Amino acid sequence: MSERESMEFDVVIVGGGPAGLATAIRLKQLAAETDQDIEICVVEKGGEIGAHILSGAIMDPIALNELIPDWKERGAPLTVEVTEDQFLFLSENGAKKTPDFLLPPNFKNHGNYIVRLGDVTKWLGEQAEELGVNIFAGFAATEVLYDEHGAVKGIVTGDMGVNRDGTHSDNYTPGYELLAKYTVFAEGARGQLGRQLIAKFNLDKDADPQSYGIGIKEMWEVKPEQSKPGLAIHTSGWLLDSKTYGGTFLYHLDNNLVVVGMVVGLDYENPYLSPFEEFQRFKTHPSIRTTFEGGKRIAYGARAITAGGLLSLPKLVFPGGALVGCDAGFLNASRIKGSHAAIKSGKLCAEAIFDALKGIDQSAENPVYPQLDAYPKAFEASWLHEELNKARNFKQWFKKGLYVGALMTGIEQLLFKGKMPWTIHRNKADHECLKSAAECTKIDYPKPDGVLTFDRLSSVFLSNTHHDDNQPIHLTLKDASVPVRVNLAKYAGPEQRYCPAGVYEFTKDDQGEDQLQINAENCVHCKTCDIKDPTQNIVWVAPQGGEGPVYSGM
Repeated sequence: MSERESMEFDVVIVGGGPAGLATAIRLKQLAAETDQDIEICVVEKGGEIGAHILSGAIMDPIALNELIPDWKERGAPLTVEVTEDQFLFLSENGAKKTPDFLLPPNFKNHGNYIVRLGDVTKWLGEQAEELGVNIFAGFAATEVLYDEHGAVKGIVTGDMGVNRDGTHSDNYTPGYELLAKYTVFAEGARGQLGRQLIAKFNLDKDADPQSYGIGIKEMWEVKPEQSKPGLAIHTSGWLLDSKTYGGTFLYHLDNNLVVVGMVVGLDYENPYLSPFEEFQRFKTHPSIRTTFEGGKRIAYGARAITAGGLLSLPKLVFPGGALVGCDAGFLNASRIKGSHAAIKSGKLCAEAIFDALKGIDQSAENPVYPQLDAYPKAFEASWLHEELNKARNFKQWFKKGLYVGALMTGIEQLLFKGKMPWTIHRNKADHECLKSAAECTKIDYPKPDGVLTFDRLSSVFLSNTHHDDNQPIHLTLKDASVPVRVNLAKYAGPEQRYCPAGVYEFTKDDQGEDQLQINAENCVHCKTCDIKDPTQNIVWVAPQGGEGPVYSGM
């Protein structure tokens, strides 16, 4: 059997998204300013930087201004500035526009940019490589390594060429041990290793349970007369009932491109609800469909997002490393923005690492690398903490209903300027919110028309998703009997509806008994199953590196 090879770095960063790349870039900037050499490795499970990135997205450039002040001159793909905001409350057949003077600041986007975040991430990767960062794309980090004192000392990348039955194929290659003085985890929402670290070090003991949403998105090429570059539309109301958190967006890019998406809070109660079908139905609204009629859908994807905000943030540091970006949960749900927070958190973490390394006698026989406590302290003193603190009650208000949420958000943001004297906590995880099927009304969704609305499989095709059929299934079950015995019996099999990619399907075996079929090759790595499964029986783990969706500038 082949032995694992080891490589040593000063810093290993797991995840090549905005947070991880910002961490790497800032470290290299500081090293260059002081004529030092810091060896950094970024491990990215996507086949290339940006391949697994999906976001709305409107980007606030505040953190990018700090990280790379001359980003315009360097050709960053932030070119479509928001020129108009519209917030619509939809009824089944109508729409009412909220007057601009009643829009809270979190829904105003003056000075922000409509971007394809995958392109921005790719550009950040180029900036990192120019500074000398080692980027290993196509390698999934699958295991955390610990030293004899229990501190994180690096990660292991996944083996390649393992057959479905666990045997090794002729192409078998063992994973690598990547060792570091500090390891930064930037995997995005519900990171596989971040989740393990939060549990191992009890990082969330003083935090509210994390809250998530599933974001589903399509990109369309529309008729020229429907294109309005810089227009940002957000909607609420029709589709979801007043107790279910969610909303939609339409962002007009250049080149006749429009992105449309929906976010549904994963604390919804009705097991019959299907975020995918709700999103498809949204496009048929009279105020929405005209944008897409005569156009062509060219891309699709889905991704879970963190929505708990400041109150759900775990402790950010532990012996040997730190969490940044959405692996910790920095997204501001009230603004539907996370990229600026990811970049800022990475920058703050990098500065703490640099100061820690600078203060260590590297020539000592066993140098001691202290915990990065300067990072959370810097966050608490930053504009990011202030921003998240202003929005700390947002998700909790909307859990009380759409109209209560809209009213109280307006009061907090307009009247109190985000400096309200109260805090509302949540005490239930998303998977605990699902009611039994017997308590809920079944939802009958219309069949897709293939023009405005589509099925899951044709959608997954547009995500360019690929997995080796013979590798072990990466959607693992703690107990194989639970899906039928509990989920199907009590909740009418919600996994076949909350999954936006058709991964889960209840079929009959040769004896006519119910069974769960897992179509792992369809998985777009959204992590919704890992979050929403009512029994927490499904555990998402990374497949072979480089596999999954290949998003083109999503």
